Amino acid sequence: MKLVLALPMVLSSFLLNAQEKSYLGDITDHHVIRRVEQHPQAWRIWQPFIVQGQTEGDLIVAYGAMRHGKKDMGDIFVTLSQNDGESWSEPVAVFDHTVRQGNIQFAYANPVLFRGHGQQVVWCYAMRCSIAQRNSEESHLVGAFSADWGRTWTSVEMAMQYTGPLILNAGIVETEIHGSRRFLLPAHRNTLASDPRGSREHFLLSSSSLLEWKLEAYIPQATPKRVFLHEGNLGVGKRAGELKIVMRTAQYEDSDKTTDPPRAYSSVSFDGGHTWSLAQPEPELHNAKAKGFFSHTMNGRYIYVYNDGPAQRDKVPGFPNGGRTSLRYKVQSSGGSWSDQKTFYDAGIKNSYPTLVEVAPNDFRCVWDSGTEKRSRTHISFGKLKIEP
Repeated sequence: MKLVLALPMVLSSFLLNAQEKSYLGDITDHHVIRRVEQHPQAWRIWQPFIVQGQTEGDLIVAYGAMRHGKKDMGDIFVTLSQNDGESWSEPVAVFDHTVRQGNIQFAYANPVLFRGHGQQVVWCYAMRCSIAQRNSEESHLVGAFSADWGRTWTSVEMAMQYTGPLILNAGIVETEIHGSRRFLLPAHRNTLASDPRGSREHFLLSSSSLLEWKLEAYIPQATPKRVFLHEGNLGVGKRAGELKIVMRTAQYEDSDKTTDPPRAYSSVSFDGGHTWSLAQPEPELHNAKAKGFFSHTMNGRYIYVYNDGPAQRDKVPGFPNGGRTSLRYKVQSSGGSWSDQKTFYDAGIKNSYPTLVEVAPNDFRCVWDSGTEKRSRTHISFGKLKIEP
């Protein structure tokens, strides 16, 4: 099935941003891509993902529209900008929960866009689960590709050698394992949430074609002091075969609680992602049960974008409406030290789940989900970030 995306940019940036608050931070050219009111079947829109399109200034953004009555699943949409984020097209549904497959009806979550080096095809991966489920914890991988830079999409069934449930969050990285090119996709599972004999594991899927996926590796950690590692993002290191993953955390037995202190954990591979070191806390990287975007930069550094403050529902001084409000960032120098905390975006409202794409050295295009002071995920935000060389 193909879905056609209207070419005209139907909403001007003036109309979309008429009610925007002023904000603090290093983000510039802030615009609202989409609001939840524009999706009558949804009560939230969330977790955007951004990649570059065909030419300079072309951007592709995917996001989810959370169906009424569901905790974290619904439809996946894609919208395009041809003027570097100034305006955005009417979105098209890549994965639509109203389209049945026989008698089976699915809902979708957590889009991941990918465009391979030198490829003219853009992929959109997501999670798919029965619409009868309350949430998307027991999902499986689904994919679609676009041969016209996001305007139309064709769904493809994946050839899955990994058959367990998974939860997506981060982008795909190209690597080499045993002399062959591979694509690595980070994922985790949380079967312990509904099964006392389940588990909470972080792992990497690999593929040679972007169609077939197998389990490549688990992220190991010390026992018995285990942590719930999830939503890890990959970065490429300076040495051949070097990769680093930085992961969101919570307590293993009680995922409502942060680690003490609340820190991200990391693991390193030196063979392209086939084996990984024991996960360790990152002393300078705050994480209170919220996605932290992590990636390498074109000039060989790392960047980490995150929510400071407490967990989402914990009200403490300075955060009267709980966490997931202000977004901060740090940049790691070539020498390995992290910068002081800098403000990414702070408007006194809810913000979470940032994703960035570097369009030129030190020059990023960014998306994240935003809300109001007390309500999360009412709109999708876009902005530009330039970091110091």
